[in-house]
Amino acid sequence: MLTDNVYQKERIPTQFERFWRSFRSNNLAMFGMWCFILLFIITLLSPFIVPHDPLAQSSELLIPPSWDQAGTIDYFLGTDDLGRDILSRLIDGTRSTFGAAILITLISTLLGCSIGVLAGMTKGMISSTLNHLLDTVMSIPSMLLAIIFVSFLGFGEFNILLAIGLALIPRFVRSVYIAVHNEVEKDYIMAARLDGANDFYLLWNSILPNILVVIAIEVTAALSIAILDIAALGFLGLGEQAPSTEWGAVIGDSVELIYLAPWTVTLPGLMIMFSVIIINLVGEGVRQALNAGIE
Repeated sequence: MLTDNVYQKERIPTQFERFWRSFRSNNLAMFGMWCFILLFIITLLSPFIVPHDPLAQSSELLIPPSWDQAGTIDYFLGTDDLGRDILSRLIDGTRSTFGAAILITLISTLLGCSIGVLAGMTKGMISSTLNHLLDTVMSIPSMLLAIIFVSFLGFGEFNILLAIGLALIPRFVRSVYIAVHNEVEKDYIMAARLDGANDFYLLWNSILPNILVVIAIEVTAALSIAILDIAALGFLGLGEQAPSTEWGAVIGDSVELIYLAPWTVTLPGLMIMFSVIIINLVGEGVRQALNAGIE
């Protein structure tokens, strides 16, 4: 476009604009983001959009999904052996599985990153001891850690979420500790210290922007692990108990119907798989976009 201002300067995009431009160009990441937003909205509105009471029993037993000849549109995804609507139970279960996983991941991220940053900025015996302690904890699978915490804390929805959150925190502490420790040793940090920059300024303006990729990777992994652990504990009977609509508990409650009514097992399993896939699509898109902004 023609302009009469010969001194007009080209506008330099901000860091967020560069990130969003790179993220938006990734079609898979955008698909995952819209699916994530849709699932999040369903989680928030689940009590108001369920077509039937997810816990109400009826005489319509083991009706197949609506695309089957024996199915009906009134029960779009069919019913289970107690006549409960599968679609309503899946929608209501988003709060117990997807929503709970987001909540405990956010809390674990805040606590783990805070401890990791403090540990990474320190040196000496404290840093070395914490490093070896985290190496030991990280050698134990998060699912096993969650089961160990559950055995001490006892059963119950709150205890299950607390156990999974405690199992996720060491992941963030370890990764952020290593990332911050490596950044502190770099020459540009030393130069900034010589110019009089304090630790808070270095952390906020130099270190954190350079470890966002590490945090994004850990958040993606932790959210996927949280969903799988919640569902696995529910399936094993260590999490929410029947007649809960948590996806893992629904699978565990209907596993004996796998041959008679396979939709009662496969549909909750597909929801778990779908949630994990879209989370990883968004996480990979964020990682690539952050790397594009750094390079």
